[in-house]
Amino acid sequence: MGKIRGGRDNHPLATPRPGGVGFGSGGASRGDGTGRGGVAGALALTFVSAVVWGFAHLWMGRRKVGLFLLGLYWAMVAAMVVVVTVYRQDLLQWSVRPDLLTAITVGSLVLGALWVAVVIRSYQITRPHGLPPVRRTAGHVTVGALCVLLCLPFAWAARSTNIYRDTVTSIFQPGNPAKRVNAHNPWAGKPRVNILLLGGDAAGNRVGVRTDSMTLASVDTRTGDTVLLSLPRNLEHFPMPEGPPRERFPDGFTGDGAQNPGLLNEVYEYAEYHPDMVPGVAKKQRGPRLIMDTISGILGQPIDYYILVDMFGFADIIDAMGGVKIKIDHPIPYGLRGDVLQPGHRTLHGKEALWYGRSRNDSDDYTRMGRQKCLLRAIAQQANPQLVLTRFERLASATKRTISTDIPQDLLPALIRLSSKVKSGAEITSLQFVPPLISPGGADFDKIRQLAAEAIADSAARSNASNTANASGGSRGSGGSGAGTSGASGGGGGGGAGSAAPSPSSSASSAPSSSPAKAQSLAATCPS
Repeated sequence: MGKIRGGRDNHPLATPRPGGVGFGSGGASRGDGTGRGGVAGALALTFVSAVVWGFAHLWMGRRKVGLFLLGLYWAMVAAMVVVVTVYRQDLLQWSVRPDLLTAITVGSLVLGALWVAVVIRSYQITRPHGLPPVRRTAGHVTVGALCVLLCLPFAWAARSTNIYRDTVTSIFQPGNPAKRVNAHNPWAGKPRVNILLLGGDAAGNRVGVRTDSMTLASVDTRTGDTVLLSLPRNLEHFPMPEGPPRERFPDGFTGDGAQNPGLLNEVYEYAEYHPDMVPGVAKKQRGPRLIMDTISGILGQPIDYYILVDMFGFADIIDAMGGVKIKIDHPIPYGLRGDVLQPGHRTLHGKEALWYGRSRNDSDDYTRMGRQKCLLRAIAQQANPQLVLTRFERLASATKRTISTDIPQDLLPALIRLSSKVKSGAEITSLQFVPPLISPGGADFDKIRQLAAEAIADSAARSNASNTANASGGSRGSGGSGAGTSGASGGGGGGGAGSAAPSPSSSASSAPSSSPAKAQSLAATCPS
């Protein structure tokens, strides 16, 4: 009975494991936990399924579920590839939309939970039955550790995105009905956007906020070319806006007592303590409103938005960046202990960078105004995405404490697109209204408005020339004499924001002008 033809034993055929190939084939396991590599084989399939969904299900013959998981997995991979390649330019714009940030936070948690469920189920259908308690516990612990490792990146992504969303919504408020933004075409009919950059000194041992740094950034919305118009903190007898401010100071701002002699840097604080100057405006918004209206009148340019940076909190941002690299031309004394920032290429940390931008030892307000521009330029150049990601939480925390603005959330995607143009080669010029160009104690405000209009018209002319060169097949920056056109608008305070055309007497020179009445290239004036 035991023999068949050929003399071979007639052994019963092995019964395959129900539902699939089983671990019995190849000697990996007989399915009862006693075969060679039973737990190891199940864990191996589980690990592979953690990398490629559905592998364990297909191995065990569960084709429908396996193919569904495999298709879902590759669909997610394909979606990520499309986002990173096709929509790469849009990622930064999406990163400032609170609704998408909320979706990413929730999606990260859901995807992490789904991934863990796939891993657990993969082990359940592949683990041998009848395992001894020790081996069964070891298998469960290993799978549990794998699930924890899988959860960590998703938890980190969800937490970081939520922190980032909180930072964005804390600094940038929902849209103001008075400044409604067309999300599809925010710059429609707007050749320039003018943003007032304020540096305040709201330290713990000071009362109120004094804006020691005041610069209007006028940005061409097509090209990103920017003109920085800086006013000194000690400007006096400047005209006030119409209404209650001009009624109280008909002959120019004169301050409020001996401690406030009437300098430009006092206006913000004065408005906060005198609500009647800006009736109907809430606390902490009075200062920005009055300083915006005042500087708009001084420069003869409309101001769309403001950004206020607490200069003492600014040091925290630089520390969070790990310092900022900058070249120092001359020794700069700082601190109360006789310290000196020595010349050369230096990496300045928070307090050192603050002194670099604010020190007046052996210098004056006007010299430090120039250093502040160079410091902001260095930070903008060095704050790359890699640095932000590696120091994200510290930067987010410092930024929330340091920056306030009235820029609405709806405008952020458009501003991100515009800032990328500024950072990727747009021309930045700077005009400082300091001696000998003007006298802070007795400035000619008609002259200030005329020079501001001319600087903006020059920038617009260069942008137009560059666009013309690009349209005719030239590359940006190689538009011949047009790239350096120095057009004068000729108008006084009525010069439009970028609409004036260059005059016939425009000079054609790509080199920065040495005249203090002309805006200078920031790259040329900052040491490198």
